[in-house]
Amino acid sequence: MPMGKEKHMNDSTTILDAFTTRLPHLLPCRADMQKAFAILQESFARDGKLLLCGNGGSAADCEHIAGELMKGFLQKRPLSAAQRQAFSTYGDAGTALAQKLQNALPCICLTGHTALSSAFANDVNPAFVYAQQLHGYADENDVLLAISTSGNAMNVYYAILAAKAHNLPVIGLTGGTGGRMQELCDVLIVSPACETYLIQEDHLPIYHTLCAMLENAFFGA
Repeated sequence: MPMGKEKHMNDSTTILDAFTTRLPHLLPCRADMQKAFAILQESFARDGKLLLCGNGGSAADCEHIAGELMKGFLQKRPLSAAQRQAFSTYGDAGTALAQKLQNALPCICLTGHTALSSAFANDVNPAFVYAQQLHGYADENDVLLAISTSGNAMNVYYAILAAKAHNLPVIGLTGGTGGRMQELCDVLIVSPACETYLIQEDHLPIYHTLCAMLENAFFGA
C-alpha cells in the first residue's frame, strides 16, 4: 500500500474516533460510515460525482453537504501549480481568479433546478422528479446519497431505483427502522432516533464527519 494512501486511511480512522468519542450514541453508525467513505473516496478518485436528494430538512442537508464538498471545509484547497498556470494564460484576471478558486469534490443536488423540477412535476409526475434528474446526470462513476428520515419518501425511493438501474452505488441516510430504503441501499447509515428532528440532529455530525474524511483524503497536507 502506498504511504500516502495508508496515511489517509489512518487519518480517516482518527476522524471517526473523534466522532464516536464526541457522540457515543452514534457508535453503531461507525462501520457503515466507513463503508460510505470508501465508496465515495473511490468515486471521486475516478472523477465521479455525488448526486444528492431528500425532502424538507433533508433537502437542506443535501445543500449543506454540497457546500462542504464543493469548496474548502476544514482545510484550504488551493489550485495546483499546473492549474494556476492554465489560468495565467488569461493575464492578470486569470491569475487573480486562480488565487481565489478552491478545488472541489463535485456534487449535484437534485433538490434544485426549479424550472426543470416544476415542469416535470406538472407534465409527468412529481414523485419521479429526482429519478428523472438522476437518469439525466448519471455516469458510471457516480454515487447517489439519498436522505429520508423515515426511509419511506417515495420520490427518494424512485431516485434509488433509477440509480440501481444505472448500476450506481447508493448510500442511504435515515433513522428509526430504515424504512423501504433498506431494500436497495448499498450502505445504510441509520440514526438510532425515531423523532424526525432528532434524526436530523444526528445526520448533521454524520455527514460533517464524512465530509471531513473525504477532504482529508483528497486535500490533506
